[in-house]
Amino acid sequence: MTEMLNKEEQEKELLSLLQRQDMELFREKFLDWHLYEQGQFYLSLDKKERHLMYAYLSPKEMADMLDVIEEDHEGLTDYITEMSPNYVVAILESMYTDNAVDILSQLEEETARKYLDRMKPETSVNMKKLLHYEDKTAGSIMATEYVSIVANQTVRSALTLLKKKAQEAEIIYYVYVVSLSNQLVGVISLRDLIVSDDDMMIEDMMGERVISVSVNEDQEEVAKMIRDYDFLAIPVVDDNNHLLGIITVDDIIDVIDDEAASDYSGLAGVDVEATTESSFQAALKRLPWLVTLLFLGMSTASLISHYEVLISEASILAVFISLITGTAGNAGTQSLAVAVRKLAVSDDKELNFFSLVMSEILTGIITGAVTGVVIFLVVGFWKQNFPLGLVIGIAMLCAITIANLAGSLIPILMEKLGFDPAVASGPFITTLSDLTSVLIYFNIAGLFMPLIIGSV
Repeated sequence: MTEMLNKEEQEKELLSLLQRQDMELFREKFLDWHLYEQGQFYLSLDKKERHLMYAYLSPKEMADMLDVIEEDHEGLTDYITEMSPNYVVAILESMYTDNAVDILSQLEEETARKYLDRMKPETSVNMKKLLHYEDKTAGSIMATEYVSIVANQTVRSALTLLKKKAQEAEIIYYVYVVSLSNQLVGVISLRDLIVSDDDMMIEDMMGERVISVSVNEDQEEVAKMIRDYDFLAIPVVDDNNHLLGIITVDDIIDVIDDEAASDYSGLAGVDVEATTESSFQAALKRLPWLVTLLFLGMSTASLISHYEVLISEASILAVFISLITGTAGNAGTQSLAVAVRKLAVSDDKELNFFSLVMSEILTGIITGAVTGVVIFLVVGFWKQNFPLGLVIGIAMLCAITIANLAGSLIPILMEKLGFDPAVASGPFITTLSDLTSVLIYFNIAGLFMPLIIGSV
């Protein structure tokens, strides 16, 4: 608590220095903070205060800060465009290439081109190449600041080269070995370089089995590889094994966050990352799903009206409609979440199809049987109508089993068709479960109607 209060006091002091335009003292205290803390302070300022910061901080100091926060704030591009063009260009040139490209890709095409045209030719060409890679691929998130050496050099010369390039490289813990034609042939850890004899040849100590990814590989697959191999970085190559760049673990953490948010958005049927939009914008984005589900819900209502005669004969049936549909919907959503997760972490898709569906059917039967028995006893003693309890219990068993089957089968089928399985959202599964549950419930009730009426 004391540390938090001290932090708040420091922020107030820093803001006061900025507003008083005490540049020297502001810079001294601000640059002493961690880059993440600098970024959070910057994002908390209003436009006038941000403009003071642009005057006080060099492009390199702003670039270092933006390298840390560029993935954390969806309105960052608005801040970029409020700066002077020359200042923006200097910032982008000082940032790691992958982070600068991320910002450029979010800008309007004409604005991005304006900045690229003002850059140094070599930097501009490099960024344009990265911008042409398809979104969410290895090429779109890779960095081109890496250290590479050739096989026919000594450790001494490699360390000399490393010292020269280390300042610009995004990560130096892995040193990649390339041929004269820039084909990836090996890798050496920084530790091995440091402890090895200075006159030892690189080709005699490098690891020749290099794990790499294609430039067109999906970013989610790259994230799995870095997780599985416990890498800090992974090299990116083209079809001819030419080294193009590297993807570091910090970029993969951003990918994992994005994928998790995307999956959760699909399950919820709403963009959970749109935290800064107005209520009107939020409503416009949510309405298409809600209207679609409304029409599906109308199907359920029409189906219930089809059984009006049945309900008129035993009105007690209407009391338990929401109980059955709600429980089945919850079961279907649980099954959907498990299915999406298993598909995300499993590499054996064919085995996954059968094992996942059978597992969820068995789970549905077990949970449905237990809840069915419980509701049979509760309704039987509560309403003194055990035939009614039996109807509801059997309907519960069948509805939950079908909901589990749908929750597991739909995302698998969507993946087979090339769609993101997480798009099979929870609200859709819930509404679909309502429809099937009502159909099951009233058909079973129709079979037992004489017994139900006789016990009322």
